[in-house]
Amino acid sequence: MKLLMKMKVMSKYSISILCSILAFGLTSAQNNVEEKKPNIQQDSVVFQEKYGLRFGVDISRLARTAFESDYSGFELNADYRLSKKLYTAGELGFEEKSTSTSYLDSKAKGNYFKAGIDYNLYENWLGMENLIIGGLRFGFSSFSQTRDRYTIYDTNGQTWGGIINEDSKEFAGLTAAWLELIFGIKAELLNNVFLGLNVQIKARLAEKSPSNFENLYIPGFGRTYDSSKIGTGFSYTITYLLPIYKKTRIQKLSEEDNEKTAVE
Repeated sequence: MKLLMKMKVMSKYSISILCSILAFGLTSAQNNVEEKKPNIQQDSVVFQEKYGLRFGVDISRLARTAFESDYSGFELNADYRLSKKLYTAGELGFEEKSTSTSYLDSKAKGNYFKAGIDYNLYENWLGMENLIIGGLRFGFSSFSQTRDRYTIYDTNGQTWGGIINEDSKEFAGLTAAWLELIFGIKAELLNNVFLGLNVQIKARLAEKSPSNFENLYIPGFGRTYDSSKIGTGFSYTITYLLPIYKKTRIQKLSEEDNEKTAVE
């Protein structure tokens, strides 16, 4: 039930962004409908490469929502193929994460988006659509932090110990921006259905923190570590490729391939 409510909140954002990407893809498709008839040589093979919109969800966040009591999150992701190797890509999501220590209880909640490019480092076999990607993202998050409990330690007092304050206070209107490097794979399991895994290395560019209080967790960025501006993350994704158009690709056969063809 909690997950369904979160999905409804995000739908108005995700639908508009995905529609914009699809509109861009359709415009590009119209420009590529009329292709010149390829000049096919005898020692070449011709096949069709798919161009279109790939979209899906981060299943790792769904799993964490189901099994972790202090976490709730959901993320949509999409990419659109611009050329043989280059893709424009982005993610849109929300997170709610509680942090509890011996001296502090707090909760972060908010939305985020990431936009950038992916580059396919893998040379596919004929007719395959697998990817080994390196990518770059710009991320931005808008969120709030709620401080539920904190302890003040007085080392100068007559008795050793601390004063516990349980007055809950919310700090709204917080923001953060970061850059993100992505390395991962996307493998086609079924026709147009892909399973992906990626790791992320993040560097915070700027953030707005509460007065006398730090951002312990930033939605989309993840956990912060004291004064360090570096963060990490990972994602497991399942996506579907919606082909919009195809491009003809001609690949010249090697001498070894020609010999095999002659024997057959």
